[in-house]
Amino acid sequence: MSHATLASPSVDAAEVAKFAALAEQWWDPLGSFAPLHKFNPVRLKFIRDTCIEHFEREEKSLRPFEGLTLLDLGCGGGLLAEPMARLGFDVTGCDAGEETVHAATLHAERAGLPIAYLCATAELLASEGARFDVVLCMEIIEHVPDPREFIDVTARLLAPGGIIFVATLNKTLKSFALAKIAAEYVLRWLPAGTHDWNRFLPPRLVCAMIEDAGLRVKEIQGMMFDPLLWNWRLARDTDVNYVVVAEHAKS
Repeated sequence: MSHATLASPSVDAAEVAKFAALAEQWWDPLGSFAPLHKFNPVRLKFIRDTCIEHFEREEKSLRPFEGLTLLDLGCGGGLLAEPMARLGFDVTGCDAGEETVHAATLHAERAGLPIAYLCATAELLASEGARFDVVLCMEIIEHVPDPREFIDVTARLLAPGGIIFVATLNKTLKSFALAKIAAEYVLRWLPAGTHDWNRFLPPRLVCAMIEDAGLRVKEIQGMMFDPLLWNWRLARDTDVNYVVVAEHAKS
């Protein structure tokens, strides 16, 4: 597979470089991605439960998704790709950062997981006719230069009967206070400059992009941090973090 082309609606070279510089820290639960490690369990459970229902798989199975393909766009170091592979998915991880892909590949090899990691773009995969039963776009759309075009291309990667997850940050004063100021400058959970609030997207806009791309929104799910229990949980509140689940309009 060819390397990613940086002149792409899916790729902002500055954003790629920002995360590539942190490539060696992806699997450090106390490093720069510590908040993502804390966030991961609630994301994983939501994805698993939603896919169990959508594909009518056995809930108690250890590998309920045997025979299904999954693409993790903007996969980073593989924090989602690896557990998805353990659940039985045939996983492809795609990221535009070579250093990031290298780190993810090494970690998966050490874990004995057959994940196909590619340094590529959504456009490249779509042009080659790639299709997947599940497409994950988790916390990536706020980092691309053209979200509408990115969604349009990503929709073409979804196989008939498949399901797509698009997670991002809402553009509200609450998200600015919590996800930007508090997370980066007060609590220092994330490196300063990780997010640009101007790129945050309200759910109505993301849903419109998804529907314009020929998909049908099934669900919008909020996720919030509980400071009392010091963990993440699903919530009706979509003011900060949320995920949109969609399928083909004719499904």
